[in-house]
Amino acid sequence: MPEPLKNLYSTELVESLSEQVNNLYSNFDKKGFVAHVIDGQWEDKELKDRMMHISGALYVFLPMEYSEAVQILMKAASKFSGFQYMFFPGFVEIYGLDEYEMSIEAMEYFTQHSSSEFAVRPFIKKFNYKMMAQMELWAESDNHHVRRLSSEGCRPRLPWAMALPEFKKEPSPIMPILEKLKNDESEYVRRSVANNLNDISKDNPQVVIEAARNWLGDNQQTDWVVKHACRTLLKQGHTEILELFGFTKPNHIKSGDLKAQRSVDMGENLDFSFIIETKSNKLGKLRIEYAMDFVKKNGSLTRKVFKISEPKCLDPLHQVTKSHSFKKISTRKYYAGNHKISVIVNGQEMASIGFLLNEKS
Repeated sequence: MPEPLKNLYSTELVESLSEQVNNLYSNFDKKGFVAHVIDGQWEDKELKDRMMHISGALYVFLPMEYSEAVQILMKAASKFSGFQYMFFPGFVEIYGLDEYEMSIEAMEYFTQHSSSEFAVRPFIKKFNYKMMAQMELWAESDNHHVRRLSSEGCRPRLPWAMALPEFKKEPSPIMPILEKLKNDESEYVRRSVANNLNDISKDNPQVVIEAARNWLGDNQQTDWVVKHACRTLLKQGHTEILELFGFTKPNHIKSGDLKAQRSVDMGENLDFSFIIETKSNKLGKLRIEYAMDFVKKNGSLTRKVFKISEPKCLDPLHQVTKSHSFKKISTRKYYAGNHKISVIVNGQEMASIGFLLNEKS
């Protein structure tokens, strides 16, 4: 198992932060700060809890005047780089809502060293139009981290972040920002645009379909943004999107000879294979996926779709061999029981077979 991300918040990191802040503010109690952070509950705290705990500890040991504390943190932040230092903008998120102008300046600065994507969200909720106007200005920044913030910060479904239900209902305030950034020179920014659109597609698919129709074909970079943005719609077998990318209805295609083990132990691989064929001269452009129906704790099934490939097949037959790992991962817990695997071609399920997942013997 990989090292848990929360362990990035190590004693060494806290001590390094304490030393740096003390260099800027001589009244800072270095030992007291470290002891306050690494307290009796520290080991039980997860990633974001540790992040925000550090932000809270800084508030305790820095000057009470917000503007003075933020100026110290802005100087300190320049000495660190990485997402684990999001406790700097976290300080603004918790304590800066009543100091709009200074907080805007601080978030713009902090995001260049970590990311202010969480911190901006309470400001969007409180100031709404004013904050979204600021996000549009950030979309024109010379700094690619700031431009990314303008997109990433207003994602309707940003993981681990405060929800923005108003944008799930009505994402139109986001679209001018994404329009500005869709051809950004930075892949880092363009990926955020795609992820924002993918979020939007889960609640407002027609908004994304319209954007896809308008943007597709502009250039290679924008085509990538559109394709990545439509990944959820593609996995859902959305006909309009499939056809937009050239995946026509597979009426001339059938899939057969699906083979898989009848049982597999947890921690092992399920190996499976199948063929795709047509009576026509060629299969054409295919999007080949498989769906896994996993057993949940209560015994019901939940489906997840996995992409295999998107070949252009000039032959009438295509064979696929694949495996699915049931090794322990942090994002999914496996339960023993009868599972099912299905073959999907161009959005349509073609064949399926059941198998038993066993507890590791």
